[in-house]
Amino acid sequence: MKATRFKTIINSKDKFIKYVEKRAKIEHAIIQNINFKDFKVNWSEFSIYNCIIVDCELSKEDLSYLFQQGVFVYPKFKKLPYQPIRKELYNWRELMEIEKTKAPKTKDEVIYQHFNQTRFNPPMDEALTQRLHDYSIDSCLRELLKFNDEGMTEKKAVGFMGGHSALRNSESYIKTATAAYLIAQEGYYVVTGGGPGIMEAANFGAYMSSYPQEDFMNALAFLQETGTNHKHPEYLLENYLQQALKVLQKYPNGSDNLAIPTWFYGHEPSNIFASHIAKYFSNSLREDILLSVCLYGVVYSPGSAGTTQEIFQEATQNHYGTYGYYSPMIFFSKKRYAEDTSLYSTLHQLAKGMRYKDLLFLTDEPEEVVQLIKTHPPVKKI
Repeated sequence: MKATRFKTIINSKDKFIKYVEKRAKIEHAIIQNINFKDFKVNWSEFSIYNCIIVDCELSKEDLSYLFQQGVFVYPKFKKLPYQPIRKELYNWRELMEIEKTKAPKTKDEVIYQHFNQTRFNPPMDEALTQRLHDYSIDSCLRELLKFNDEGMTEKKAVGFMGGHSALRNSESYIKTATAAYLIAQEGYYVVTGGGPGIMEAANFGAYMSSYPQEDFMNALAFLQETGTNHKHPEYLLENYLQQALKVLQKYPNGSDNLAIPTWFYGHEPSNIFASHIAKYFSNSLREDILLSVCLYGVVYSPGSAGTTQEIFQEATQNHYGTYGYYSPMIFFSKKRYAEDTSLYSTLHQLAKGMRYKDLLFLTDEPEEVVQLIKTHPPVKKI
């Protein structure tokens, strides 16, 4: 039996009016986040088939009528610190907004604390709202990256992975920021996991790509004024955020780039250089999405267990051509991936006889990262 698809998402009053303007049927549609108490609709004027209504305000009369028509209505969500049905991705200003709580906390922190209360054993209503939230983030991502029916994106996304603890004055941070800066200038769309360390370096480099190199270096110097404290991670230092805010204030017109973080690691702050933030509750979903959208390649700066996991996860996707394409994997540190570990040679052995073996590269130079991405576009699986 062929599954029925929901072909239309209607998430505003204007979209609803436009949709029903010249039709007698509402079918195969998801209607979400509209206040129908203020905006009256005579539902009996329409034939309604295969529709879901989520997080809308409805009168008791309308609710009763829609139930009789077989419409699935998920009730309006209340008393949640997050909106389960979103129309757009987050940005750093929204996540950093101070909430009215006993002790001042950002919205990001409030959501994380709420999630943390039941993260290992969520009740059904909480689990459902988290999954609806993550689905809406999926939808917003598809719209941002402009996927076609074959799974390719209009934006040429390149991912950067690496350790969250890399210091702003470290070689790996500086090289990653430089590579992201150069690759964004070539028209590629930089994507990271959205946290501190290497992830911030790549988002920062991409953000600064609309400015001359002198400004990029000056902004990097601002960030490096954070100082050091070996007892705590750099991102917990008092002026860590302030130095980043200084950069944004001095250079307000940065280039678009994307972060895909998770509240599963909500103790780590989302870096503020990403113009779009696709933040998930489910870390496993987020990990898969993060790698699957980076069809134009993934760059691996030095990292620990999490980065190693991402290497083999991407290798698995490449091995089987899971998303319809084979993509470059660039190991961005000869010391880390050839001397300190055998990860690069291990991947070469695993890739023997596979199409993606020719897409594995090892380098120390930011300029070579750019050249490798430019000369090795994704290869469509036959």
